[in-house]
Amino acid sequence: HWLVEPGSIEKTVDGQPALLDALAMIIELQHTLGIREAMMPTYMEEIASTLYGSAYKLQRPVPDAEGLVDADFQQIEATMSEGHPCFLANNGRIGFDVLDYPSYTPEAGSPVQLIWLAAHRDYTVFAAREGLDYEALMTEELGEGQRLAFDAMLREQGVNPGDYHLIPVHPWQWYNKLASVFSADLAERKLICLGKGEDRYQAQQSIRTFYNLDQPEKRYVKTAISVLNMGFMRGLSPYYMSTTPAINDFLHGLVNQDPELADTGFTLLREVAGVGYRQRHFEEAVDQYSAYRKMLSALWRESPLDLLEEGEGLMTMAALLHVDSNGQALMPALIRRSGMTPQAWLAEFLRCYLRPLMHCFYQHDLVFMPHGENLIMVMKDGVPRRAIMKDIAEECAILNTEVMLADKVRRLAVDVPEDLKVLSLLTDVFDCFFRFMAAILVEHEVMEQDSFWAQVAECVHAYQADHPQLADKFARHDLFAPEFTLSCLNRLQLANNQQMVDLADPASALQFAGTLVNPIARWARVPEKQAESA
Repeated sequence: HWLVEPGSIEKTVDGQPALLDALAMIIELQHTLGIREAMMPTYMEEIASTLYGSAYKLQRPVPDAEGLVDADFQQIEATMSEGHPCFLANNGRIGFDVLDYPSYTPEAGSPVQLIWLAAHRDYTVFAAREGLDYEALMTEELGEGQRLAFDAMLREQGVNPGDYHLIPVHPWQWYNKLASVFSADLAERKLICLGKGEDRYQAQQSIRTFYNLDQPEKRYVKTAISVLNMGFMRGLSPYYMSTTPAINDFLHGLVNQDPELADTGFTLLREVAGVGYRQRHFEEAVDQYSAYRKMLSALWRESPLDLLEEGEGLMTMAALLHVDSNGQALMPALIRRSGMTPQAWLAEFLRCYLRPLMHCFYQHDLVFMPHGENLIMVMKDGVPRRAIMKDIAEECAILNTEVMLADKVRRLAVDVPEDLKVLSLLTDVFDCFFRFMAAILVEHEVMEQDSFWAQVAECVHAYQADHPQLADKFARHDLFAPEFTLSCLNRLQLANNQQMVDLADPASALQFAGTLVNPIARWARVPEKQAESA
């Protein structure tokens, strides 16, 4: 790993000590980093905002690492210090002002009441999983009383409630965007504001997703928000809403029928319904990928509470990289709580996380975006028991364009060069998560680095031994290759901090520079047939 001690960082000018200044460093290195003039101010703002957020997190009164070991799901969610450690500017949130910050950020943990709009059905698309219809969803999410109250408000406006779909909206989006930008639609009653909903929600690490605090068994709500954060404007496409439930049903069926995945307990948190509004002027004037066509949509995701057994709790996987304001990490505290050896604890985690990801890749050509914020760990007595993958429809792909897929799930198939496919494990898991885990365990004197990577290698070997029928794929996409291509994630953001990846063609934007030494290559084993011939 490469972990920089903060106290070792020095800046000198003509041999004399100078002030450490992140923005000054970006200016000095602009041309080295290849930041275009047009992108420079925005990137500087993202760096400044990230530092602002870090300062806020360091001074707020939250439990330390030991105090989080037995904390509840949402306390942990609000206490996280780091979600995407690979990215330097990972907390930009351009659009939030200093009053928005304590109201809407995950680390503030403030209760939020969503605003509900009625959107005319001529301009909306609604889709739901099989067996769930619009009326049932609204009654379950709003409750009978609030649903009737909203219907009464629409009748008072002189319209038929049956002509409208109800859409939950992030308060920031309403006050800063929709109320003004969509004012023509409001004047024409294509949109009607119904006010705040009754339930209180808490923002999750992804900013635009909300957990129901008052009734946790209800679904998450994910909303569009036109805030620029880590390379994307965080909107939601109404076109994606039309196929999201079908994609989730398809993948849920694929995962649940697989004996290997069932054995690890790996499962998906389905996005069960989505609704999107198409604003006619922007539909006509801008291209289909414009953020202005993603300003008013929402989706509903299952609650993970239904998946718990007696004595189990939930924790974002980002927690395994959490370090408190005293420099103490949560992961070593969890290992101590478990009473297990570090090696035994790590073996349990790898079984929950790495093994199912390998199986999805090798058996089904299925890849996810498996960073800390996108997984929820089911924990018991400090030990990982199962992994739950979320953020399904927008951040997963099938790396096989020849597979036969139904129309509604066809966008899952993505064309990626054969030699880059394995980076979905080597980059996204090894480089973007495991190396940070290893650093924490080494720095806290829990485990030696070689011991960490030896266990990762053993997990890979065990999986491969259990699935000899996939030997050709193991050879073609070799997790023990001596080196692998370095995918430069920060360069994506430096090149285009408005949309760093084209979601319709993610491989096209990737930037590479040289190679990384594969940390498990030294534990490669010679295949039996090759050994016999030798």
